[in-house]
Amino acid sequence: MTTLTYADTTVLVIGDLGGAISTPDDATAILEEAFAAHAAVVAIPVERFDALFFDLSTGIAAEFLQKFATYVIAVAIVGDLTETIAQSAALSAFVVESNAGNQVWFVPEVSSIEALVGRLDPR
Repeated sequence: MTTLTYADTTVLVIGDLGGAISTPDDATAILEEAFAAHAAVVAIPVERFDALFFDLSTGIAAEFLQKFATYVIAVAIVGDLTETIAQSAALSAFVVESNAGNQVWFVPEVSSIEALVGRLDPR
């Protein structure tokens, strides 16, 4: 894990390597790292997520992301989801809605987060 700073906002960047991420326990472990790094945003590579995360009917994404919302830590899911989104109208709508907000973003690369940090709620 590394950190970046955009406009005085610390972003914790989760590495590409490691086990699949999807459970509330995974969210808790990442949140602990975010608190230790004083991060307001966590960037997670799309490849790190279990494929079921993107099947919104499972509720996995909702449970996982709710943990971050509770602690007001934004999540950026980083990478290309073009094919996955094309297969699910629900996921496509969720991505569009999320990207308009200030809590969950789907971005093509970590540097895209820089343009979004101004949306964060001040603490």
